Amino acid sequence: MATKLIQRGKKFRAVAKRPAVRRARAQRIWQHGAHNAFTDLCEFKGHFYCVFREATAHISPDGALRILKSPDGQRWQSVALIQSPIADLRDGKLVVTADGRLQLLGAGALHDRTHYAYQSYVWFSTDGQQWTDAIEVGESNVWIWRLTWHQGIAWAVGYQCGGKPRLVRLYRSEDGVNFSVWVQVLNNQGYTNESALLFLPDDRAVCLLRRDPDVALLGIASPPYFDWHWQPLNCRIGGPQCLLLPDGRLLAAVRLYDRHVRTSLAWLDLDTVTLTEALQLPSAGDTSYAGMVWHRGRLAISYYSSHQGRSAIYFSRPRLSFLTDKPRNS
Repeated sequence: MATKLIQRGKKFRAVAKRPAVRRARAQRIWQHGAHNAFTDLCEFKGHFYCVFREATAHISPDGALRILKSPDGQRWQSVALIQSPIADLRDGKLVVTADGRLQLLGAGALHDRTHYAYQSYVWFSTDGQQWTDAIEVGESNVWIWRLTWHQGIAWAVGYQCGGKPRLVRLYRSEDGVNFSVWVQVLNNQGYTNESALLFLPDDRAVCLLRRDPDVALLGIASPPYFDWHWQPLNCRIGGPQCLLLPDGRLLAAVRLYDRHVRTSLAWLDLDTVTLTEALQLPSAGDTSYAGMVWHRGRLAISYYSSHQGRSAIYFSRPRLSFLTDKPRNS
């Protein structure tokens, strides 16, 4: 980090100078709900699909998962609204399965908490518009956060919620429905919760793990993914997502808390175990939970923010000019 001299009377002192962070442009694509939040993005059969929670408030019993479709990232239409009579549906995630279907993952905060409070669900579609009924997956009170398909296997990190112990565990499924616990305690170093999981070309798994109120953790494991090496990152994050670019670099989308809350893109360096902010998205306040897709040589991002008043859904396709020279991960 560069330094500059600040004069104090007749003396000068050196202070750290933050590197310049560029700002992106974004298009607001949905604001019809009273509260619109927690997005994800997927490319399926030549179209973008964006899912998010639509409800009356950030926490309310009426949460539903709305799905938008776009052929070009500019024109969007609502194609599905998934609701539940027994739960507030939250944090929808979209992924294409090994057999070419579109899969939606979400969690339900149950209205009746007599026996347990949370349950994860999946839905399937062949066209993005007609969806199966909800299918319960995983364990009650363990929030399966995101699915990642790798070599025909679905992997997911779930975090314990609704009580203690605080921990995350790793799940494995061959069909995206029947999940078995692969690592019982993946990490329990504080309140670990939201995660981004991806696989490198050499089959190593990388997990970017939110931890509150502490700095995030970075975990790396080689097949068969039983033994993980965890290290603390250099900052606190929220709503993590991570993408492997074609040139081998890792780009994360996260909420950052220093100076002011915002949603930004940041380089993830496995060698130095650091996140370096690269591009700030138009955002403030209630914001984050981005989805990312690399589509036809360009980045596509969905996220939500309340910087223009009511929380709304945004879409951005930043140009490659912000991809400054950063080292590739070895």
